[in-house]
Amino acid sequence: MSGGTAADPAVVEIRRVSPDDALAEPLLRGLTEEYLGRYGERAHEEMARYPSSEFHPPHGLLLLLLEDGVPVAGGAYRRYDGRTAEVKRMWTAVGHRRRGLARRVLAELEAAAAAAGHGRMYLTTGPLQPEAKGLYLATGYTPLFDVTADPSTVGPLAFEKRLAAPPAGRPDVRAAQVLKP
Repeated sequence: MSGGTAADPAVVEIRRVSPDDALAEPLLRGLTEEYLGRYGERAHEEMARYPSSEFHPPHGLLLLLLEDGVPVAGGAYRRYDGRTAEVKRMWTAVGHRRRGLARRVLAELEAAAAAAGHGRMYLTTGPLQPEAKGLYLATGYTPLFDVTADPSTVGPLAFEKRLAAPPAGRPDVRAAQVLKP
């Protein structure tokens, strides 16, 4: 897949990968560095909290957005309970932020989770990530905390979103698409 042209610079390929795939390494490294900068050594605990097997189908998924074969954003979900998927590992490369890529990752994760039979998405983000809080509020997630409270007094900021069932007879083929903004 080739990247965009001067007239169309943001052709993005969506690819589902294993957390152990070499393509996932920039996402995991970038996310760890981001967490280290915001939360210190606790970042390593968070990144090691779940085994990579939790992000493998059928109970999980890791997907990347690639430009010219290079990961620029990604995210994952894991099974939280029998009907809920938990969003984890949301990340956008620093040089690619403010382009709507995180929204696209989130929409792809939601569609895949709905296609897998999940009726709800759940997630937490840290109190030192106001841009993540803004993303989740802007994309229809319901906060499970007092949004008027000082985030540092709340701890992890939990959100949920009900998912619409995929249309009957329409398989989830979005991961094979190449999308343009």
